[in-house]
Amino acid sequence: MKKTLAIVATLVLTAGLGTTEAQQGRRNMTPEERARRQAEQEQMMRMPRPIEALNSVWIDELTWMEVRDAIAAGKTSAIIPTGGIEQNGPYLATGKHNYVLQGTCDAIARKLGNALCTPVLKLVPEGDPENIRYPGTLSLRQETFVMVLQDVANSLKSQGFTDVFLIGDSGGNQRGLAAATTALNEHWAGSDATAYFIPEYYNYGDVLKYMEEDLGYVETVDDGYHDDFYITTFMMLTDPTSVRYHQRVEANKATINGLSITPIGQALEVGKRLMEFRVGVTVDAINAAMAGTTSTSSRQ
Repeated sequence: MKKTLAIVATLVLTAGLGTTEAQQGRRNMTPEERARRQAEQEQMMRMPRPIEALNSVWIDELTWMEVRDAIAAGKTSAIIPTGGIEQNGPYLATGKHNYVLQGTCDAIARKLGNALCTPVLKLVPEGDPENIRYPGTLSLRQETFVMVLQDVANSLKSQGFTDVFLIGDSGGNQRGLAAATTALNEHWAGSDATAYFIPEYYNYGDVLKYMEEDLGYVETVDDGYHDDFYITTFMMLTDPTSVRYHQRVEANKATINGLSITPIGQALEVGKRLMEFRVGVTVDAINAAMAGTTSTSSRQ
C-alpha cells in the first residue's frame, strides 16, 4: 500500500509541473530513473478498479480507471460535441446548444454502444462582432477552435480511442469541425485512428420538417427570437429551468412562435420524439461514414 501511494504521489507531483519544467525534468533523468518511472506508470495502469463503474458515457463523469476499462471493453469511439454560448432571446440560457448536446450526445453514444462523449466544448466561434456585442456571448477565433479540437482528439488517440466523431450544434461550428477533421486525418495517416466530421448531426431543417409533417406541430408565427419550439423542447429534456419554464408560465409567456410549451409533460414528449429522430439520423450517418458509404440523410 505504501509503495502504491508513493507511485501515485510521484506521478501527481510530476503532473503538477508546467510543460517546460516537466520536459526539463525528463531530460535530467538518468536512463535508470526513466526506466523506473515508466515501470511505475505501467504498474499503475494495471491497477484493478476497486469499485463498480458508473453508468455514464461522459468522460468527465468517469474515473480514469473507468475510461481505461471502457476502452479495453471495446468502447474505442469518442464523440467531441461542440455547442456555444450566445444570445438566444429573452427566455433561453446563453448555453442553449450545450443543453441540447447534453441530451443528444448521451443518446447517440448509448445507441452506438461503443462510444463515450468528451465534455461539451462550450466555447466556439460565434460569428461577427454584432453578435459578440450581446452581453453573455463568448467567442473563440476560428484557428483557436480548430487547435482545441485537434488537441482534444490527439489526447483521445493517445489513450486508445480509434474513431473520433466531431459534431456541432451550431452553424458557426461546421467550418472549423471540417478543418480539424482534415488536419487530424493528415496527421494520423498510417495509424489505426480516424477522425470523422458528421455534418448530418446539424440537421435542424430536417427536425423542423419532421416536427411539422410527422408530429403535427407547426409554428404559426415568428416571434423574432433566436429560438424555436423544437430547440426549447430539446433544452427542457435536460433542464426546464434553462428555458425559464416556471417564470414564463407565471408571466403568461409560455409560448414560442405560436406553440405552447405547456403542459410540461406534453412538451417533453414532443422533445423526446424529436430527439429520437435526430439521434437516429446521426447514428445512421456515423455508421455510413465508418463503412465508407454516403449517408441518406440531408443537412440544412
